[in-house]
Amino acid sequence: MVFTAQQIAGYTGGMVEGDPNVTVNNFAKIEEGTEGALSFLANPQYEQYIYETKASVVLVNQDFQPSQEVKATLVRVANAYESVAKLLQLYQSMQQKRVGIDSLAFIHPSAKIGKDCYIGPFVAIAEGVEIGDGVVLHPHVTIGRNAKVGSNTEIYSNAVIYHDCVVGSRCILHAGCVIGADGFGFAPTANGYDKIPQIGIVTIEDDVEIGANTCIDRSTMGSTIIHKGVKLDNLVQIAHNVEVGQHTVMSAQVGVAGSSKVGEWCMFAGQVGIAGHLKVGDRTTLGAQAGLAGGNLARKGGATLMGYPAIEHKKFAKNMAALNSLPDLLKEVAALKKEIEELKNNK
Repeated sequence: MVFTAQQIAGYTGGMVEGDPNVTVNNFAKIEEGTEGALSFLANPQYEQYIYETKASVVLVNQDFQPSQEVKATLVRVANAYESVAKLLQLYQSMQQKRVGIDSLAFIHPSAKIGKDCYIGPFVAIAEGVEIGDGVVLHPHVTIGRNAKVGSNTEIYSNAVIYHDCVVGSRCILHAGCVIGADGFGFAPTANGYDKIPQIGIVTIEDDVEIGANTCIDRSTMGSTIIHKGVKLDNLVQIAHNVEVGQHTVMSAQVGVAGSSKVGEWCMFAGQVGIAGHLKVGDRTTLGAQAGLAGGNLARKGGATLMGYPAIEHKKFAKNMAALNSLPDLLKEVAALKKEIEELKNNK
């Protein structure tokens, strides 16, 4: 597929600066750009590469002011990062989609399969399953009995959807993710721990993306719920009875303990931990490795919290600055103690 700079500008609402007829047929990072490639500059730290890149077209923000000559044709847009994402989505949508059922797939006779699906080798679909139109199941996917998968969802190899769970439309589930394993529920007894049956399900709404090896546990009763538009990175753990509000994003290794309720449009950086039975308000941001054990700031929403226990980010920064000066402070205290002892001895 070949596009001109003028076509790209038209699609992104941008303005061409240079040759409007120059063509591109692939994408490249700005530091690796070659002739015929489309690249972008969104982070000022990479500005040096725009003067060296061999890319034919570079998307830049409208306010970008070069400090020297740029050989590539520029397309000025409102947001270069968002525009390249839009173009990548267009490019992906134009790729030929696989359709058909491999002879090595197992599909129970009672399962309902929609139109224009692709079901790869060694996929296992149990009794009572419902698969929507345009679903793509890569090799070794397992769908448990009575589970439902919405239209145009794509599930990658070795992902497992347990029995009765529901996955919405236009979702992406990456390799090795597990939807609906038992929640971690055990009752202590004199002889050990009795398992508490987890008889609920997991409900994943539309337009959710779930990273590789991420696990979402089924509820004890009712449903663990991932609302529409949520994006979960690799190695995220969502425990039983958790509810995650729409359009919330979580980076790698986030863990949310049982029965916590996370609001809409929250952002959790890597290795954030949420204790059980908490409520996190809408638009809460948690910095990397933050540990949330409670607090009104999180419940109210809109706060940016860091550290463990998680506190307001400005206070966290002041605490860290004080902590960094602690060795010098200890030396000063030791010196003062020594002076005091000397004064006492000289009386």
